[in-house]
Amino acid sequence: MPFVTIGGITLHHRHINAAGNARPIIFINSLGTDFRIWDEIVSALGGEIPLLVYDKRGHGLSDIGDIRSIDDHVDDLSALIDHFGLSKVVLCGLSVGGLIAQGFYRRRPDIVEAMILCDTAHKIGTIESWNTRIATVESKGIQAIADGVLKVWFTPAFHATRLAELDGYWNMMTRQALAGYIGTCAAVRDADFTDSARRIAVPTLCIAGDQDGSTPPDLVRSLAELIPGARFEIIRDAGHIPCVEQPEALTALIRDFIASLAPGAETHG
Repeated sequence: MPFVTIGGITLHHRHINAAGNARPIIFINSLGTDFRIWDEIVSALGGEIPLLVYDKRGHGLSDIGDIRSIDDHVDDLSALIDHFGLSKVVLCGLSVGGLIAQGFYRRRPDIVEAMILCDTAHKIGTIESWNTRIATVESKGIQAIADGVLKVWFTPAFHATRLAELDGYWNMMTRQALAGYIGTCAAVRDADFTDSARRIAVPTLCIAGDQDGSTPPDLVRSLAELIPGARFEIIRDAGHIPCVEQPEALTALIRDFIASLAPGAETHG
């Protein structure tokens, strides 16, 4: 398993190269998950587009580190991009991953060729809702909220017919490091990219699952409306994590979006 230590933080990652001059896509996972949520997308796109997935700080097999704000996650993404010598990338962020993508663009816009912002927003939730979640997790553990969170992660149809996968994703969420989960909750609580979203000047695709209970389609649409020229798409029969629930539909949107970009120079290592 590939690991790299940069800036004092060891990150678990997977880098898949490809021939040609396609821009590398970096996938940034959601709160309470690790990079395996992208497995179906990586399997479909591997070999045709360079891909990089990684466990963000405090999740999966990466170090927990100290998480004070989204900027800490941006630090790791920035260091990882520099480690691989990438000069232009497409960022694909899900939920908090979309906030990290926006934060990276605000810091280093010259590196970002385009963005795919999936089931995310310029601001997610309220101070009160995040403080309530943090207090519950601190006192009772992630298990106390897991059933409720999975109800917004996945549609009722998923809950009814894909029971083994549901158990697996319950395990994934509840086995995340408590400090990493709480720190990232606080980072999401404090993040607000409303103003900076208006200054995004690269092609951007905003995607929402039609049954997402965490970042509903109208919220994702409001992000698309802030970003000049952004495209908005809805994936049917999907909750908050369409890369798991409807990977074929998400892959098709990604392929179409990448094909719409102007031809680029060789950018991957």
